[in-house]
Amino acid sequence: MPKCTFCSSKVKENRGKAFVRTDNIVLYFCGSKCERNFRLGRTGKRIKWTESYRKAAGKKEKAE
Repeated sequence: MPKCTFCSSKVKENRGKAFVRTDNIVLYFCGSKCERNFRLGRTGKRIKWTESYRKAAGKKEKAE
């Protein structure tokens, strides 16, 4: 399973969106919330609800 480019959470099979840029880089998004934030130029490590923020801050990971 690929990870979301923005929040680093797992993208479930047959869910989310894969975006291929013109320089052949594939970006995966788990939902429109992550896609919008990425296009606005925000980084996942600075937004508290993302898994990448939790890892950077040393906080407990989300239970699945």
